[in-house]
Amino acid sequence: MTQQFDRSQEDSGNCIQLEHLNLRNPDQRLATLFYLVGMGFTRDPYLMVGLDNMWINIGRSQIHTPNGEAQRINGTIGIVLPDLKALCARLQAVAPRLDGTMFRFTDRSDFVEVTCPWGNRLRVHAPSAALGGVGIGMPYLEFLVAPGTAEGIARFYTQVIGAAARCEEARGACVAVVRVGRGQQLFFRESNDKLLAYDGHHIQLYLVDFSGPHRFLDERGLITQESDQYQYRFVSIIDPEDGHELTKLEHEIRSVTHPLYGRVLVNRNTAQTNRSYARNGDAFAGAF
Repeated sequence: MTQQFDRSQEDSGNCIQLEHLNLRNPDQRLATLFYLVGMGFTRDPYLMVGLDNMWINIGRSQIHTPNGEAQRINGTIGIVLPDLKALCARLQAVAPRLDGTMFRFTDRSDFVEVTCPWGNRLRVHAPSAALGGVGIGMPYLEFLVAPGTAEGIARFYTQVIGAAARCEEARGACVAVVRVGRGQQLFFRESNDKLLAYDGHHIQLYLVDFSGPHRFLDERGLITQESDQYQYRFVSIIDPEDGHELTKLEHEIRSVTHPLYGRVLVNRNTAQTNRSYARNGDAFAGAF
């Protein structure tokens, strides 16, 4: 009997990769302690190697940390790392050097909840098929949004960006779920909480149909930067049915012909790093 496959599970839509999240911070030394020493991520050795910015590799994705007033997202950064026990040991080792900041972490057994020195929340999971099956990566970003906006946000990503998007009920809230790459999603969760004012942080997506979304956005005056031949930006997420702004989130949109598309990102040998930290965690923390 011929095996049956659900071919729709392999559809990627127009958006094929969430490459980076950009968060300014005022202190690259603290960023090094937190992201590289504590979290175990890898500084990109080729680009942005000065003192005023870091590109931090996390599997096939990155966090960019240019100097400036600290930025915080309304939500959570989803991370996959291969060894949560080793992560907790590293974070415990750097904790004294991050005293006086907003840094903290809690082992929740099935994930580790981490707050960076400037208040951004990370939720770190062990590898699983549900999170793309990767050993290290950034499989999702979750943003909190105002009540009544999730359905319009899903329409925006479906009709304007061309991504696969839907709405669902989860943990008592309506959530727009947007597929933005292999094993990568954006979640927009409705919340009654008072939300932080948008502060200019951005995400970067690669699109196959690069000109179609640009045309829609340009006709409505929503393009905020014509960066170059391969890139543009916009901030407002609108409901395509009536043009009403639903939330703000700057998108850096790149074509798949962009010179950086498909660049291999260097990641440290995490198994060796974990063994080293297990033996010498305090010494490593003191080296920075």
